[in-house]
Amino acid sequence: MENLSDSHDTMIVGFAWYRPDQWQRVREISTDEDDLHDSYIEWLLSAEERLQELRSSGFRVEKVDVDSEALILWCNERGLEINGEARSRYVAERLSELDQNRSLFERRT
Repeated sequence: MENLSDSHDTMIVGFAWYRPDQWQRVREISTDEDDLHDSYIEWLLSAEERLQELRSSGFRVEKVDVDSEALILWCNERGLEINGEARSRYVAERLSELDQNRSLFERRT
């Protein structure tokens, strides 16, 4: 998870979002595999609960898709091992890119 702020001072939280077909691969490539949920369903239930907690606390939560192969490439380019810290940094960077793209689009319309 990573935080940004929008123009209304609402905290924007980036939340790593995994697809069912990606979960096992993310576990396999992560050095902290033992800290991750064993199954996608376990992760999904936990993630949905955490999303609700964050939203109830007033955060604007943006799901950020994590593709395992893109994550591997990103970590390799930065010399990082794939763990929770790296996944958080990846999500923060992706959220920032998405936000910049959104801003460019909004300026054009």
